[in-house]
Amino acid sequence: MASLDIEGVTKSFGTTKVLHGIDLAIQDGEMVVIVGASGCGKSTLLRIVAGLETATSGAVKIDQVDVTPLEPADRDIAMVFQTYALYPHMTVFDNMAYGLKIRGLPKAEIRARVQEAADLLSIGQLLERKPRQLSGGQRQRVAMGRAIVRHPKLFLFDEPLSNLDAKLRVQMRAEIRRLQKRLRVTSLFVTHDQVEAMTLGDRLVVMHEGRAAQIGTPMEVWARPADTYVASFIGSPAMNFLPATLTEGGQAARLSGGALWRFVDGARPGGEGHAVTIGIRPEHLLPTPDGGLALTVELAEPLGSETVLHGRLPDGTQLSARVPGALAAESITLAPEPAALHVFDAGTGKRIDPP
Repeated sequence: MASLDIEGVTKSFGTTKVLHGIDLAIQDGEMVVIVGASGCGKSTLLRIVAGLETATSGAVKIDQVDVTPLEPADRDIAMVFQTYALYPHMTVFDNMAYGLKIRGLPKAEIRARVQEAADLLSIGQLLERKPRQLSGGQRQRVAMGRAIVRHPKLFLFDEPLSNLDAKLRVQMRAEIRRLQKRLRVTSLFVTHDQVEAMTLGDRLVVMHEGRAAQIGTPMEVWARPADTYVASFIGSPAMNFLPATLTEGGQAARLSGGALWRFVDGARPGGEGHAVTIGIRPEHLLPTPDGGLALTVELAEPLGSETVLHGRLPDGTQLSARVPGALAAESITLAPEPAALHVFDAGTGKRIDPP
């Protein structure tokens, strides 16, 4: 096991700056997931940690040792790629053993390590097959096995589940998390899938335009998003955003449609009439007989135990709600759970909490 410290890492390609000073400390045995939309810099950061890209400035330290100038082979890391990167002419055994053979380990130790990893991944029966004879999930297990046999200080995962179908992705998510907890190898996992991020990570790094918009546990990021970008990215369906102004000394917000929503956790700073954005997650909007928001339903998605409704308010604002049971209606009145309101500054998008 090892710690990983990323200190002030920046990266520019010509005049284009893609990373703007990333600081991140990962503890022994921790699984940290970097999540963000395409182009946010998450894969570039992973490649800098791996040594496949050179940072413009900053440092990467493994166990407090600066590895920034070292070649990838000298960093004692193992990387699992999206494309599996298996040698097609080699058997599963030889693919998993190749790196150990290059390092000159004894044959008996190589066989023992490969067999141990194969047993962990339930692919012992596949060791004599070629990659073309395997399914996508089996190939990904082989790629993971090739990383495990090296006993590295650090695992790096670059969107390893992107090529799998939905059912297999769920299965492999559970497999990766089980293995990481069992092996206790410090791991950095990159994905654009927020469900993967929420279920895999001890902590999340939500990247946006080359910056770490928020770092925290999955529930911290979900419950207290730092800004409207994080709030919109984490959660499905995405959080609703409603324009409003503060009133009653910051104790309430007046929505653009006229509704008054009071805060139960204290006044927000900003002054009377300060422009804010109220965030409310779809699952925190509940049907009410009166006094709520009148939603004209444009699309209903029945999911069995619940229904996701999409529609518009009278002022044209789009809104989504996740309501219990099977519901078929052309319109519905909704009210928020008062304790579930999020308040963001309308100008900066930053979260506003009570003092």
